Amino acid sequence: MKKYLAILGLVFVTVVWGGGFVASDMALGSLTPFQIMIIRFGIGTVLMGLISYRHLKGITGGELCAGILLGFALFMGFACQIVGLQYTTPSKNAFLTATNVVMVPFIAFVIYKKKVSKRGIIGAFMAIIGVGILSLDRNLSFGFGDALTLVCAVGFAFQIFLTGEFVSKYRATVLNFIQMATSFVLSAVILIVLGQWNISATTQGWLSVLYLGVVSTTLTYLLQTSCQKYVDETKAAIILSMESVFGTLFSIMILHETVTAKMMVGCILIFAAVILANSAPEETAQTDAVCE
Repeated sequence: MKKYLAILGLVFVTVVWGGGFVASDMALGSLTPFQIMIIRFGIGTVLMGLISYRHLKGITGGELCAGILLGFALFMGFACQIVGLQYTTPSKNAFLTATNVVMVPFIAFVIYKKKVSKRGIIGAFMAIIGVGILSLDRNLSFGFGDALTLVCAVGFAFQIFLTGEFVSKYRATVLNFIQMATSFVLSAVILIVLGQWNISATTQGWLSVLYLGVVSTTLTYLLQTSCQKYVDETKAAIILSMESVFGTLFSIMILHETVTAKMMVGCILIFAAVILANSAPEETAQTDAVCE
């Protein structure tokens, strides 16, 4: 029962992240990318601090190490995605970001020699094909922005993998507080370097970034961490690829994008990948601790 509730929880995360595409688009109308990052992670740090304050006095060295690694991976994912978006198209940015789906099982194999079921591998590639159909246009050239977006995918892949590694050992609330705080500090450093402290957002911009900070960051990453106790990292990555499906649906409903046959085929493939991957048996492996 816990496994199926965890799967539903991860699906809910993708719904919220799908709405985050629209919120980010609205926020970018009056805020720079790194201003959005420092506000969303600042809100996340404060809220996670309030949620976990009773546990913070007992933070162990292992939890601190794990949270910093998660925060660095999360920051790398968001930072490279945002910068890469300035040099490539949104569709290619979305597709290349989603390649983290196929990176996660290979990271698990390389680091822990953890075998992945055939259904898991097939599901991962089906998800990538679905995202590609959903996102890509005829322009398949590869440039600097595309390379940065691939680095972003590596960051998100490690964030998903490390979450699965650490969540069974450490407290989810503490991990998320340190993760958010690390991402906030790194965002602040970049903002200082760029000299973008003068924040002047519209009402729409503030409402959008409030959604990103409270719902799309604090709530979802706490839920993701808790749910990955019961869903292995490969299946979690495939489920989280549904973010692109809900991002498309919200773009149609809110931004009034036109529905196409290509969108429908891509969405169906991703849904099929999630069902296939989650019908596969769980794979286990003996692992050595990364942080103690």
